[in-house]
Amino acid sequence: MESYRKLDPTGVRGLVFDIDDTVTRNGVLEEEAFSAMHRMADAGLVLVAVTGRPLGWTDVIARIWPVRVAVGEKGAGWTWRDAAGVHDGYFCDPEERGRQVPLLGEIRRDVAASMPHVKVTEDDRARRCDLAFDVGESQSLPPDEIQALVRRIEAHGAKSSVSTVHAHAVPGPWDKALGVERALADALGVDIAAELDRWVFVGDSGNDAAAFERFPKSVGVANVREHLTRLPSPPRYITYSDRGRGFAELATHLVDDRE
Repeated sequence: MESYRKLDPTGVRGLVFDIDDTVTRNGVLEEEAFSAMHRMADAGLVLVAVTGRPLGWTDVIARIWPVRVAVGEKGAGWTWRDAAGVHDGYFCDPEERGRQVPLLGEIRRDVAASMPHVKVTEDDRARRCDLAFDVGESQSLPPDEIQALVRRIEAHGAKSSVSTVHAHAVPGPWDKALGVERALADALGVDIAAELDRWVFVGDSGNDAAAFERFPKSVGVANVREHLTRLPSPPRYITYSDRGRGFAELATHLVDDRE
């Protein structure tokens, strides 16, 4: 990995960013990161937040953060706001989402019976399309138990993804990269595949792997180093500082070039 300073910011149109441990520290949005978002938005960059957090959260993020689109549940859906109001979009159509519900129920019941100490996330009530278990937010599971949980999820035919805080059961074909691509087309009419070199992605952990692979200008905040052994596709660039401070470093690099 190279220093983020080697990333050429010329012609960059937008920034796609993860939330947990990319702009937050101990679950709290860092002041430097939020100020950096405003500075980038004021400079004309298109900001897209993409997170494993619930779609119920994207309603709030899209309304009050300086982002154009907020993508939730690792790409399952998204929210955006424009002059006509607030809108929602989904990766799968209603019929397919309906077929996914029983699968999530099976996984929920299996984990409750076989691993009763493993709890669903506290934000579960705001989820619409996936199921997430707490592995590092309110409780910390050892790596062998996380792997056992992943095996149970995948045994039911769902995909799995693990972040610093949650292990997800994903019943559909989406991931962060595909979700962002579909969301930008739906909300902004942007064909990101045709201009990937104009977009930067920044994240921190295993559930960002698909986006690290998809975006040529992929950046990890410094704490990504803790997860490199579990990343099939590491970021190309890395910041000096961790979490929101690293995010702010990258923002300064992108904005100073525009100014």
